[in-house]
Amino acid sequence: MFTNNAGGLSFTRSDGATQPQALLPAKGVQAANSFSPDGKRLSYTEVAGFRQLFTVALEEQGGQLKAGQPELFLKSETANNYASIFSPDGHWLAYLSNESGRDEIYVRPFPPPASGLGGKWQISNGGAARAAMWSHNGHVLYYQQRDQLMAVSYTTNGDTFVAEKPRVWIPKLGATGAAVVAPDDKRVAAITPVEAASAPQQEHEIVMLVNFFDEVRRRVPQAK
Repeated sequence: MFTNNAGGLSFTRSDGATQPQALLPAKGVQAANSFSPDGKRLSYTEVAGFRQLFTVALEEQGGQLKAGQPELFLKSETANNYASIFSPDGHWLAYLSNESGRDEIYVRPFPPPASGLGGKWQISNGGAARAAMWSHNGHVLYYQQRDQLMAVSYTTNGDTFVAEKPRVWIPKLGATGAAVVAPDDKRVAAITPVEAASAPQQEHEIVMLVNFFDEVRRRVPQAK
């Protein structure tokens, strides 16, 4: 799944066996965020003024993906909401929002209760650099805060999400992009900068001779 040149979403097989196909018409620049655990729904961000969160049902037909009618999950006239990530059970969406003046991680129930959006819980409390990551085997949310990787344990009760205080899991991650938690929740893959190698010593030298012909005449008087 990727953003095509027109700004909409397209998809292709990961093995390159098919040509890219458009999934949704572009009403603004769209960015895919995550699939639900059963693969039947996609969460994505659409940029039309402020960034807004949508989900859309997906169905496979003849080896092709067909999208249903996009459904607005969260819209704001004053803040950007983006990078929505489905929980492992598919009942929650974690996302980034700058509604407080800086990017923080929030969680809302999915699908929203019939009465409206339902509750909203702020997970991070000192800013968040990138999208959240859900643990695979336990009730933990991870997120990057500056150069640290933070962990937040949580419990759920129906449509209520109870998050504990964030704690530092990795004090110095050193990542230059998004990190990924391994399936065993014991390791993290991240792109980190490599220190530039010292400049190699010069193996050659250049000798410049000025007034070459004067030097030739001095050494070979008959030369003209």
